[in-house]
Amino acid sequence: MAIAQPASRPANPRFSSGPCAKPPTYDLSKLAGAPLGRSHRAAVGKEKLLAAIEGTREVLGIPADYKIGIVPASDTGAVEMAMWNLLGERKVEMLAWESFGAGWVTDVVKQLKIDAEVKTADYGDIVDLATVDTDNDVVFTWNGTTSGVRVPNGDWIKDDREGLTICDATSAAFAQELPWQKLDVTTFSWQKVLGGEAAHGVIVLSPRAVERLESYTPAWPLPKIFRLTKGGKLIDGIFTGATINTPSMLAVEDYLFALDWARSVGGLEGLIGRANANADAIHAFAYANDWIDNLANDPATRSNTSVCLKFTDKRIKDGASFAKAVAKRLEAEGIAYDIGAYRDAPAGLRIWCGGTVETADIEAMLPWLAWAFEAEIAAQG
Repeated sequence: MAIAQPASRPANPRFSSGPCAKPPTYDLSKLAGAPLGRSHRAAVGKEKLLAAIEGTREVLGIPADYKIGIVPASDTGAVEMAMWNLLGERKVEMLAWESFGAGWVTDVVKQLKIDAEVKTADYGDIVDLATVDTDNDVVFTWNGTTSGVRVPNGDWIKDDREGLTICDATSAAFAQELPWQKLDVTTFSWQKVLGGEAAHGVIVLSPRAVERLESYTPAWPLPKIFRLTKGGKLIDGIFTGATINTPSMLAVEDYLFALDWARSVGGLEGLIGRANANADAIHAFAYANDWIDNLANDPATRSNTSVCLKFTDKRIKDGASFAKAVAKRLEAEGIAYDIGAYRDAPAGLRIWCGGTVETADIEAMLPWLAWAFEAEIAAQG
């Protein structure tokens, strides 16, 4: 017997974890002010880039003495830039509890060949942050995009630390409170929480990070695209709009629109509230249904952006194929796009809950998730 489908449908089925849904009021016509065909080094280009930098500072509440730069290659480029420029001066601790953090470990240990202390946790858990010594340099992700596990707070980071904290915050920025005074290097991509276009990254440097850049030269050669200093001094133009390589002025205009939209919903506080409401709807659904659960084991570390779920029903014969089949059913019905778990993560689903997603769409999608689960259970016999 056919299982009845829910009556309501999400208005926007885009729940991808990156690139993420555009802001609800988005329209291509709103990018008409982009200086296309103009040099990014012309006055108009520099003005747009500086507006993006200072808008980032305003919405995120970044301290005035922190440097903000727009860099190539998305969040990945920003993290690599930080590690290649800054690591090697002292002992390094690498923290990883999901695939991107594990990737940073590989780059530091195998590419830079630093004898780092590596601390890892399985998907769904987080390392014991009380064991981390922040007199060492520490590299970590704030929000594990592929595991749905986030750092609960910055209390474990000493105010008088001697090392630098290098934080990949790409799924946290604009959705979670970041304790800027605890973070020396923070990176993210605007393609995540604000739904911007891909390929550009943002790097935020504390005065302590700038001091390290100007006093330390790594033992390895630095590609031009990674260089943040010249003659022992910070290349300050990078942090006022003179980017290292040519940015897309259309993508910058898109980001400026997203920042304006963020202001319209209450800035950072409003964005956090929207993400929390989205995630809470899924958490409540998982709590009410015994066949699905949150991948993150501790509620205190559960992400409010990349919510990762696992199927727990004992009738499921092959977890990976079952999860893929459920995601495929939802995509075929136009209910939810791109919600399969990340390729390196445990079998399950990953639903983006950042502020550009409407809670009404999450709530309309969840009955369909129950429908797809029941239909797939019936199909497997």
